[in-house]
Amino acid sequence: MSNSKNDIAWQSIFDKHKIIERILKEGHFEITATEINKFREARLMTKFDHKSQLPKLFVENNLSILPTSRGGYVIGTFETFCDFNNDEIQVTPIEFPTFLESLDYRDITSESTAINCAFVAKILHDFTEEDNLLPTVSGRMSSSTFSFDINSAKGAFTVNVENSQVEIDGGYEGDYSLNLIEAKNYISSDFLVRQIYYPYKLWINRIHKQVRPIFLTYSNGVFHLREYSFANINHYNSIVLVKHKKYLIQEGCFNLEILTEIIDKTKKVNEPKTPFPQADSFERVVNLCELLSQRDFITKEEITENYDFDARQTDYYSNAGKYLGLMEIGKDPVSKQIGCYLTDLGKEVFTLSLFDRQKEFIRLIVSHSVFKLTLKSLLDNGEMPDRDEIVHIMLKSNLYNINSTSTYFRRASTIVGWINWIMNQIEE
Repeated sequence: MSNSKNDIAWQSIFDKHKIIERILKEGHFEITATEINKFREARLMTKFDHKSQLPKLFVENNLSILPTSRGGYVIGTFETFCDFNNDEIQVTPIEFPTFLESLDYRDITSESTAINCAFVAKILHDFTEEDNLLPTVSGRMSSSTFSFDINSAKGAFTVNVENSQVEIDGGYEGDYSLNLIEAKNYISSDFLVRQIYYPYKLWINRIHKQVRPIFLTYSNGVFHLREYSFANINHYNSIVLVKHKKYLIQEGCFNLEILTEIIDKTKKVNEPKTPFPQADSFERVVNLCELLSQRDFITKEEITENYDFDARQTDYYSNAGKYLGLMEIGKDPVSKQIGCYLTDLGKEVFTLSLFDRQKEFIRLIVSHSVFKLTLKSLLDNGEMPDRDEIVHIMLKSNLYNINSTSTYFRRASTIVGWINWIMNQIEE
């Protein structure tokens, strides 16, 4: 895989300033946006919302970067990211105000729209347990001056911040608390703690009420909220998950009867000449399709740079979408870069209501016999078949481009993941 533009530019900067040597000697290296801009725009060179987006040099040397001022950064062996918990939790159904015409929860294309929907549907009120909740602060603002400690390879390192830029996606104040929302309309496995820590540090000293950092993720009709706190307000890595809930806007009741009807009525398709999916999270397949539904074409490089996909995952998940007939992979006629776009079927799916959309995703999955047979085995026996049985089903299904026993076992995890997603759609 060729190096990205960021990789190439950072290599030149590291070579010029002997950054590795300086960090080994001094524990950190400070650099300005002006110096970075000589090689590539600093805004593009320093925006890493997830570990997967870090340049190769950073990954290889366990480095990260934090802003310290409006145009200054510090590089060091800092622990800047936090993994999301993956605990299975029950989804809370909610109703959306029917009189609203200017806000469509079926077509959420930005973080701000996701927050607006969460507010008007009283999701934020329920999650914060604040009855009187009003929008107060949002947008870009100055951090003022503060210091904090962060874990590094040589122990705690003190970072001094002076008028760095802070961005708050949404701030909602109630009787007892100020709730600072960081929102994403795509699924990820981790997040940059700075995105909630800097706003927290800014407002904790400005008001008397409790300041509550909240991370909101929206995808495929589900609002996932996680509230964090900091056990030590002056230590970046003292982050603690306080609570989390999932909400789904109610459109219909999906039950075993509907699932059985889909299984019985769906005709088998021939296996496509496309690699069998190696994409364990069906949520992320849907999410990639969602992102494509908002734009005509996204290059593979853009997907890797802007969302929590590394280059291999971008290939895996785009191929999974192609396997189901939802997306296609091709070359952009203008940039000549390889990327993805929705097929006519994919576009049609995203005109459906959320309820019908889920049913169509399930229909597309079970139209492939390996998934249908595995799902039927689960429903008949009350438990997921073991890997040996799934591989046995796969061997009978004429799958394309699988040529070793070990590959069959690896791909079985995709079948398990997608079947679990289907079963999670069923309401208790």
